[in-house]
Amino acid sequence: MKHPARTDTPQDESALAETITPALPAAASFADLDLPPALLKTLTGLGVNHPFPIQAATLPNSLAGRDVLGRGRTGSGKTLAFGLALLTRIAGRRAEPKRPLGLILVPTRELAQQVGEALTPYARELKLRMATVVGGISIGRQAGELRAGAEVVVATPGRLHDLIERKDCRLDRVRITVLDEADQMCDMGFLPQVTELLDQVRPDGQRMLFSATLDRDVDLLVRRYLHDPVVHSVDPSAGAVTTMEHHVLTVHGADRYAVTTEIAARDGRVLLFLDTKHAVDQLTKHLRASGVRAAALHSGKSQPQRTRTLAQFKNGQVTALVATNVAARGLHVDDLDLVVNVDPPSDHKDYLHRAGRTARAGESGSVVTLVLSNQRRDMSRLMADAGIAPKITKVRSGEAELSRITGARAPSGLPLDGGPAAARPAGGHAPFRGMGTARGESGRTAGGSRRGGEARKMAEARKAARVRRGS
Repeated sequence: MKHPARTDTPQDESALAETITPALPAAASFADLDLPPALLKTLTGLGVNHPFPIQAATLPNSLAGRDVLGRGRTGSGKTLAFGLALLTRIAGRRAEPKRPLGLILVPTRELAQQVGEALTPYARELKLRMATVVGGISIGRQAGELRAGAEVVVATPGRLHDLIERKDCRLDRVRITVLDEADQMCDMGFLPQVTELLDQVRPDGQRMLFSATLDRDVDLLVRRYLHDPVVHSVDPSAGAVTTMEHHVLTVHGADRYAVTTEIAARDGRVLLFLDTKHAVDQLTKHLRASGVRAAALHSGKSQPQRTRTLAQFKNGQVTALVATNVAARGLHVDDLDLVVNVDPPSDHKDYLHRAGRTARAGESGSVVTLVLSNQRRDMSRLMADAGIAPKITKVRSGEAELSRITGARAPSGLPLDGGPAAARPAGGHAPFRGMGTARGESGRTAGGSRRGGEARKMAEARKAARVRRGS
């Protein structure tokens, strides 16, 4: 049943609480739930022995067919929270060509693929067919999967819209709809497409919405499309996760290059965020020339490239993943214990999304943000908005304090791609154009003419090195 949107959208969860319907008691174990034996066997076989809080809280209600509104940060176990209920309630039914029975909407390609991979073992046990439809991959192949029949579709809004426009998919038989990371979909501008899609599913179907925040546009979706939902807010925001440490490291502009390189060369994986695709590519090229197994991830890469890069990061072939905010949207990597904001994020939501890549599922992790002196005030405001009191430390490259906080160490200097090693001035510092040029730094190289002079010195050092090699 669809409800008209209200204009008095609240800025917090208090207004939503007025309409909360009493929820069924949380489940102590998966065995306490009305799950098919095949799913219980698969859970045990995959080592999933105890439900996470959001699973224990929501599954009794979602399995009963109730609309569910779940608040929980990424990494809280939401995929199984909605996935097990959706698969159980669809089990035994068969979809007609182009007409799925269940729909899971997510904001990014990476998250769609992760959700599909996570649910596939359970769907297979129930003999349910799944299709993942995202941009960057052959739309013809995806249309073929839908024509062959798929009970469950995991999709990004844009690609699903395209398939519907081509008449390769219809949503009128969708009985259960899930919106995962709803706040991120709204932040990324997908609200019009999401509402258009929700208007096409069965009006009497079940809706489940999961989001880290329940304000503004998310509240609009809740009031318009969820009928008498039970609300669960069981998982803290990234700012309240006790296993996550937050550090702000104050650095000199000329030293930022060396600090970043030493952090990337640490023993263990690290995810580094920058603002632009160009800056990501530049830093990645430099790190590889310095001997760091780095790779770039941003929207300018094709989907096969992005998928391959993520796989290499997860299996350890790549140890430093350099990314724009695209990687903050739903990326899950086990045992990732360090996230570095080389460029400070633009707002507290971006910070929390980036931070949420570490300290997942009860593990520990650290979030480090590099700031110049003229960025400290803005960063203090951002942290206050995020509800975080970080540890603030002034650091320089090569210092023990930097190593203690991040595991930083000097890179090997042996290039990985056959090119010359990255040249560095005698003082150990070098500029890096493209890092930190937003919010507080001009589009010129940071430090103005002084940094330009250091750039010339670096170029001269490279030239001298080539002369010595006879190249």
